[in-house]
Amino acid sequence: MTDQERRHGRDESEEERADRMWGELIQEVRVAQTGVQILFGFLLTVVFQQKYDELSDVDQTIYIVTVVLGAAATGALIGPVSLHRLVAGRKVKPQAVRVASGLTQIGLFLLLATMASALVLILRVATGGSKVTWVVAAVVVWYLVCWYGLPLWSRRRHTTR
Repeated sequence: MTDQERRHGRDESEEERADRMWGELIQEVRVAQTGVQILFGFLLTVVFQQKYDELSDVDQTIYIVTVVLGAAATGALIGPVSLHRLVAGRKVKPQAVRVASGLTQIGLFLLLATMASALVLILRVATGGSKVTWVVAAVVVWYLVCWYGLPLWSRRRHTTR
């Protein structure tokens, strides 16, 4: 590979690039899907526990919001699979990759919201509500740094113009 080729990235057609990006996206989605499905499955069982009836109205509302967020995150993160099945062979992979990428970003944001909401509920029940806001805020900031801040910093720092 010449210096010129190294500076300009891969020599691939739009279809080859879409195939590569699709494969990478699906690998990424698999990781997120596993986490959201385990969390969502756990959330579905909470309502059937005896202690659920002892939760305050506020905590039951937080639980319902958390379950709805988990359902939405699950839908968004499974969406790329359905998208691929419905458009496979139609010669629209570059467009499908963009749509699936958008669904994945929405799903990750909803997963962040689900995890934050679940953390609020768990900490409220476990601690009686003391300092929950600060702990959850710190965790959300950590998620934002890991999921968005560092990747965007890395992209900005290491992308050649």
